[in-house]
Amino acid sequence: MYDAGDGNLLIVATDRLSAFDVVMDEPVPNKGRVLTAISAFWFDHLRDIAANHLISTDIADFPEGAKDSELAGRSMYVRRAEMLPIECIVRGYITGSAWKEYKRSGTMHGVELPEGMLESQQLPEPVFTPSTKAADGLHDENISYERAVELVGADLAAQARDLSLALYTAGAEWASARGIIIADTKFELGLIDGELVVADEMLTPDSSRFWPADQWVPGTTPPSFDKQPVRDFLETLDWDKTPPGPTIPDQVIADTVARYTEGYERITGKSLTDWSG
Repeated sequence: MYDAGDGNLLIVATDRLSAFDVVMDEPVPNKGRVLTAISAFWFDHLRDIAANHLISTDIADFPEGAKDSELAGRSMYVRRAEMLPIECIVRGYITGSAWKEYKRSGTMHGVELPEGMLESQQLPEPVFTPSTKAADGLHDENISYERAVELVGADLAAQARDLSLALYTAGAEWASARGIIIADTKFELGLIDGELVVADEMLTPDSSRFWPADQWVPGTTPPSFDKQPVRDFLETLDWDKTPPGPTIPDQVIADTVARYTEGYERITGKSLTDWSG
């Protein structure tokens, strides 16, 4: 992320990949392009629901010094926002940290859920489940809505909740028609000139869980259109999940590239090879 002057930023998405909070040495080719391209798609597709920080993804519009062909397709020229100190998470299915909490206490973010739910089961309706934004080296902490109110105020918390739910619902409906379940997602929201907007990335495979609908079976963990092949490989190793990361085989990288690319192309209906920003 670079200061582009005039209250703007340049965000460059690289092909670096982290797993279990460790950055791997091997890049995932085109990962940065996928994250940028799919964010740009959603920013445009959902602009009637929420404003966003994007100015342009075309390097011709970038400030002098940033008109570099190596940045094409993986960079966004954006307005700087005053970011909320919470992660705006929406869950449509119970999985991840929410499933772990449910197994432990029968709750999700402190709210009691029905007994007998299965992993990956669809929730009765999407739920806004915020978390803190942890300092470097720490993990985000799931918090209650009441705690979010304490952090940002009642009015802003309600706006963030309602906007996040509306964005998730519209995005999930679009994806569902294309054979993808968006199980959950994280929005980064901030204020620009007093208006709440979406910033950073939006409904990407890195900020969301994308599942192939035809492979979703409650009680199991469905495959996802992201770095799951890398995580699966690492789980087979005797590795303590501290740096440095193990060497990732070429086939695992290739499988991961394929996951990211398929997710983008199914969501947008476009070929990644045609994306240039």
